[in-house]
Amino acid sequence: MLKSLAKVSLLAAALSLPLSIPSVQAAEKTDFKVCWSIYVGWMPWGYLQDSGIMKKWADKYDIDVEIVQINDYVESINQYTAGEYDGCSMTNMDALSIPAGGGVDTTALIVGDYSNGNDGILLKDKTELAEIKGQTVNLVELSVSHYLLARALDTVGLSEKDLTVVNTSDADMIAAYATPDVTSVVTWNPLLSEIEAQPNATKVFDSAGIPGEIIDVMMVNTETLADNPDFGKALVGAWYELMAAMATDSEAGIAARTAMAEASGTDLAGYDAQLATTKMFYTPADAVEFSSAEELPATMKFVAEFLYDKGILGEGAPSPEFVGVSFADGSVYGDKANVKLRFDPTYMQMAADGAL
Repeated sequence: MLKSLAKVSLLAAALSLPLSIPSVQAAEKTDFKVCWSIYVGWMPWGYLQDSGIMKKWADKYDIDVEIVQINDYVESINQYTAGEYDGCSMTNMDALSIPAGGGVDTTALIVGDYSNGNDGILLKDKTELAEIKGQTVNLVELSVSHYLLARALDTVGLSEKDLTVVNTSDADMIAAYATPDVTSVVTWNPLLSEIEAQPNATKVFDSAGIPGEIIDVMMVNTETLADNPDFGKALVGAWYELMAAMATDSEAGIAARTAMAEASGTDLAGYDAQLATTKMFYTPADAVEFSSAEELPATMKFVAEFLYDKGILGEGAPSPEFVGVSFADGSVYGDKANVKLRFDPTYMQMAADGAL
């Protein structure tokens, strides 16, 4: 993964230009592509494509939006960063470390949820977090799983030097747990629930212990969005049409959640159980409120410090403030001359105002 990040950083730096200067990456256009990977809070993206809701909203603005599933989460972000996609579902931390850290100006278009138990640490044949000491821990290295592990270890007076981390793709996590040598994993749903169902697995810590820190977002290229506001309007309009149905037990809501459950390898009850550990922002007003809250800058500061400590906050980052992160009130954490990640609720506010 470190090699992937290094390659992405070099390419992203070459692609990134100030907003005021036209680039080959950002121009007025009509065809767009966004990507996503399997996670409870991102399953709606697949349903938007399959159900025709995305097409309906794209047609409204005379554009075409293709939503593509990519099985490897980190690879999906790498492809977005390299300019293959105009948007990608990712967490706040991974947006800061990979595209923003690599120089690609990125905007949080839709803040969909935060993990409230959907990311967790599982131990095999042990029941207490402190027993992780000395173990080999499989996780997607430098992802939110790594972040969750660091936050959890702090609570029991341990650090990463007390164990061994093994980088494991999310696509391989379930198979890895089934092998005798793997004694602990850190992962997210639906993988978390499937592994936890094993008789020898115990969840010893999850993201409910750090609420509001692992945020799940549809990130889009800032320049592309600036040049093509209808792209943002179509994505946001489609998303909140589905959210309105998904939040109910109406026929449409049950049908949508059932389809998402099947696509993620579970049933309706299993998917609803995953939603119960996800703080979904079903209304745009709730998403705007969260995106504008005073806690968000403090969270991003904490995340930036973690990334800097791991040596992955942009190539040669001299401090945690290397990358500027801007917020709804106009404030910036980090370098104001290098703002590459933007929490801008403008389009979500349009949805809340019925202005799409």
